[in-house]
Amino acid sequence: MMKNFGDMMKQASQLQGKMQEMQEKIAAMQVEGSAGGGMVRVTLTGKGYASKVSIEKDLLNPEEGEVLEDLITAAINDAKARLEEKSQEEMKSLTEGLPLPPGMKLPF
Repeated sequence: MMKNFGDMMKQASQLQGKMQEMQEKIAAMQVEGSAGGGMVRVTLTGKGYASKVSIEKDLLNPEEGEVLEDLITAAINDAKARLEEKSQEEMKSLTEGLPLPPGMKLPF
C-alpha cells in the first residue's frame, strides 16, 4: 500500500514539474490573429497581452475609423482564439498517458 502511495507522490511531483514547464512554454508563446484579409494583425503573448499591432496604411483614413475599430477588435479576438487553441494543445500533450478520471481537466 505504501509503495503505491510513494509512486503516486512521485508521479504528482513529476506532473507538477511538467505543469510548470508547460505554463512557461505557453507564457513564451507569440500568437498572431488577423482580420480584413490580413489588413489588421495583432500579436498576443501567451499571457494574452498585445505585443504588436500592424495596420495596413490604407485603413488609416479618418473616414474609415469605424471599419478600423471593427477590424482591430476582430483581429484581437482571432488571436485570443488561436492562443486558447494552442494552450489547449499544450495541455493535451501534457496530460496524454496520465491516469486521470474521465472528465477531469487540468489545471484543477
